Amino acid sequence: MAGDALVVETIRFRDDLWLDIKGNPITDAAKVTQRFWRPTTGASNRVTVSDPKAYTKPWTVTLKQAIQVDTELADEICLEIEKSVRHMTWK
Repeated sequence: MAGDALVVETIRFRDDLWLDIKGNPITDAAKVTQRFWRPTTGASNRVTVSDPKAYTKPWTVTLKQAIQVDTELADEICLEIEKSVRHMTWK
């Protein structure tokens, strides 16, 4: 990762949540650290999940995102009133 990154750390999850659409768990012991940066084109997001109640060790995944001009952003605020499911794609 080169250059500056925006780092976001999130804690205090509810104990009954899923981490993703596949149903991987996340508990109230979790800490999720996201590092966002912009390479020459697009954007990258490195996510590290540390959750000793659900996983034996922390794990990291890097997501590469392409810039999509003139598109609508999907805002995900609350799982109870999720409205962005129509924007999601499943592979």
